[in-house]
Amino acid sequence: MSLVVGSFLIGAVVQVGEGSVLAQDDRPSQFVVFWEAWDYVQEYFVDRDKIDPTQMTYGAIQGMLNTLGDQGHTTFMTAEEVLRHDEDLESSFEGIGAYVTFEENEIRIISPIHNSPAEAAGILAGDVVLAVDGEDIYGQTLNEVIGKIRGPANSTVILTVLHPGSEDPVDISIVRAQIQQESVTWTLAPDTLIAYVSISQFADRTGRELATALWDVRRTRVKGQPVEGIILDLRNNPGGYLREAIQVVSQFVPEGAVVLQEEDAEGRRIVHETRGRGWGRDLPIVVLINPGSASAAEITAGALQENDRAILLGETTFGTGTVLNQFSLSDGSALLLGVANWLTPDGRLIKGQGIQPDVEVIQPSSVRMVDSYALEEMTGPEMLASEDAQFLAGLAYMQEMLLSGDSASRPVAPDGATDQAAPTTRPRSDEFDTEPTKSQGVFLFGKG
Repeated sequence: MSLVVGSFLIGAVVQVGEGSVLAQDDRPSQFVVFWEAWDYVQEYFVDRDKIDPTQMTYGAIQGMLNTLGDQGHTTFMTAEEVLRHDEDLESSFEGIGAYVTFEENEIRIISPIHNSPAEAAGILAGDVVLAVDGEDIYGQTLNEVIGKIRGPANSTVILTVLHPGSEDPVDISIVRAQIQQESVTWTLAPDTLIAYVSISQFADRTGRELATALWDVRRTRVKGQPVEGIILDLRNNPGGYLREAIQVVSQFVPEGAVVLQEEDAEGRRIVHETRGRGWGRDLPIVVLINPGSASAAEITAGALQENDRAILLGETTFGTGTVLNQFSLSDGSALLLGVANWLTPDGRLIKGQGIQPDVEVIQPSSVRMVDSYALEEMTGPEMLASEDAQFLAGLAYMQEMLLSGDSASRPVAPDGATDQAAPTTRPRSDEFDTEPTKSQGVFLFGKG
C-alpha cells in the first residue's frame, strides 16, 4: 500500500494580509461607551486580582467578532493559538490524534486518526466533547478546547464525550503521543481493478503525495491488467491548504480548468485554475463525500463534479465557504476575518449549503467506514460484508460504469497519451515546490 496524511476542521481559506486601520479621529463614537465601561471595571470591581487587562481586551475583541455572525470562521487567536494554528498542517504533533470541529455550539469529533491514541481509547466519529479533565467546555472556542486536549507525549487527558445515539456521557482516558500523520493512502479494493484512494486532509505535501500515489496506481498490474478506476474518499476530510486542493484537482482535470472562484464584498472575483500534468486524468472517478467533508475537500469535490470528471456519491458536505484573511496584531495575536466567499467553477455559493452528491446514500455517523488499512487486510467477501454502505455503493457504481463502457466516465487520455499506459518517470518534487500566493493560504481547522 502506498502512503501519502492528515489533521482537524473548520473550513475556510486563510490568507495573510496587511490591513489599513482607521485614524484616531475616524473611530466610531461608540468606543466612548467601551472606555467608560473599562474605567468603571478598573475603579470599582471588587475582586481586584481578577482584573486582567489582556484578557479583558481579548474578550472584547472576540465579542466584537461574534456579533458578525460568521460563527466558527471569523475569530480571534492569541499569540499561542497562532503558533498552534501554524503547526496544524505539519506532519506530526503531540496530542491524542483526532480531527475536531465546532458545529452548532458543540465541539464534535470528525474522526480519530488511524492508529492514534484517540482511536485506541474508543473515541468515535461524531462524538460530542462535553468536558476536558472534568472541566465543562461549553461556551469555549475551538482553539481553547484544542489547547486543553493537546499536551506532551505520555501525559494523560480525560475527555467526557457523548457517543452518537447515546444519552449517557462517558469518560475516556487517553495517553497522548507523538502523532505521525499521513494525508493520502491507497490500496486496491479486493478482487477488483479499482483503486481506493483516501485523502484525510489537505496538508503541506498532499499534492505531491497524491501524485506519487497515482503514479503507483498507474504502474500497478493485476494478472497483467491495469487499474481501471478510482474511488476517491473525501469523507470526514476537514480541509487544509487551498494550494493543495488545486494540486489535487490538477491530478484529475486538464490544465487551465477552473477549480474555484473567490468573490469579495464588492463582487470582484479571483479565478483559480488547474496547472501542470496529472496521473489520474484518464481514469473514471467516484468521489465519496459526507457532512464531514469541508473547505478544501468541498473545493475538490465541486471542481471534479462541475468539470464533469467525477460522480459524487454520499451526503451533502459541510457547507464551508468563507475565505479568511489573517491579520497579525502587534502582540503576536491575530484576527481571522472572512473577506470573501468561495464559489464553485460554475459560480455556485457553497456557504451554508454544501456540495450536493449526484447519488445520495445516507449513512449514520456511527457506521465504521472502510479505509486503506482495513481494505488491505480484507478478502473480497469480507469487503462486501462491510457496513459502509457508501463505499459499497461507490464500488457498485464504478463497476457498473466500467461494464457499461460509459464514455463519459472514461475521459480520453490527455496530450495524446496512450490510455492506461504505465508511467516511466516518477513525479518530480519541483513540480510542487511553488510558494503559496496571497490567495493560496491555508484553511482554518483544528486537531487534538
